[in-house]
Amino acid sequence: MDGKEVVLMAIPLYHVYGMVAGMNLAMSIGAALVMIPDARDIKDNLENLQKYKASLFPAVPTLYNAINNWPDVVAGKYDLSSIKACISGSAPLMRETKERFESLTGGVVFEGFGLSEAPTATHCNPITGENRIGSIGLPLPDVDARIINLDDEVTVLPPGEIGELVIRGPQVFKGYFNMPTETNNSLRDGWLYTGDIARMDEQGYFYIVDRKKELMKPGGFQVWPREVEEVIMDHPKVMDVGVAGVPDPYRGETVKAWVVLKPGEQADAEEIRAWCKDRLAKYKIPSEVEFRTELPKTNVGKILRRELVREHKESTGQN
Repeated sequence: MDGKEVVLMAIPLYHVYGMVAGMNLAMSIGAALVMIPDARDIKDNLENLQKYKASLFPAVPTLYNAINNWPDVVAGKYDLSSIKACISGSAPLMRETKERFESLTGGVVFEGFGLSEAPTATHCNPITGENRIGSIGLPLPDVDARIINLDDEVTVLPPGEIGELVIRGPQVFKGYFNMPTETNNSLRDGWLYTGDIARMDEQGYFYIVDRKKELMKPGGFQVWPREVEEVIMDHPKVMDVGVAGVPDPYRGETVKAWVVLKPGEQADAEEIRAWCKDRLAKYKIPSEVEFRTELPKTNVGKILRRELVREHKESTGQN
């Protein structure tokens, strides 16, 4: 970097991702830092990206996706060609979102992974190496990472096998304050059990499958929400989607999708299900599809699946 870079940051600095990927990054390379007070204000993001010719844009997948589908962006009214590189974190980055944003800007999006218990990152795709779509990349220097068997929570799995991601490194926390039980569950022999289900390929790149606690079991089958979400996100009319398991009197639990369509688009539940039919096993296809104008999210853009389930239970009298 030559000290002439401009970082545009819409993530709050009280969040570790915003502090490190925004403020610390800008300070470390002598870059200008442009702060956006409200990440949900897409127009404000776009106006400042263009005005200050931002070259570095660390953000979250929902923001990249919102920019991709903003009508004035689709119409070509913004020049975003100043963007060179982006870091995506806090939630899984869909292939369609990454490829669309890169085609709009000419920049490159590098996906990484971190958590509050190991701030700020443990993995990232290398800038000078292969940037693999769908992967959180390689462990950072001084970070050890393994995939552990879900049943015995001890056995280290070989490449390609799915299990829980555990990590060890200097940034791993010491424990939860005054919560010894939770600390002992998360920290074992120096390893942090992340609660994220993942796999590692032969070259050492890691891939997040989903959160361990969000596994759905319709009729006893195992279904991960992210797999279904990625299929629905590929539908040309879909702007956003959340998937979770909801109570079902027959199967115990069934798959439900909450879908946000792109502006001006129309679709019904059968169209979404038909799209899934050719791409998913039968038991993974959502039995329910609800259309919404927006999805509940955290302040850094993670979809609140538990909130969607809560609303479903309330509306169906299952609370």
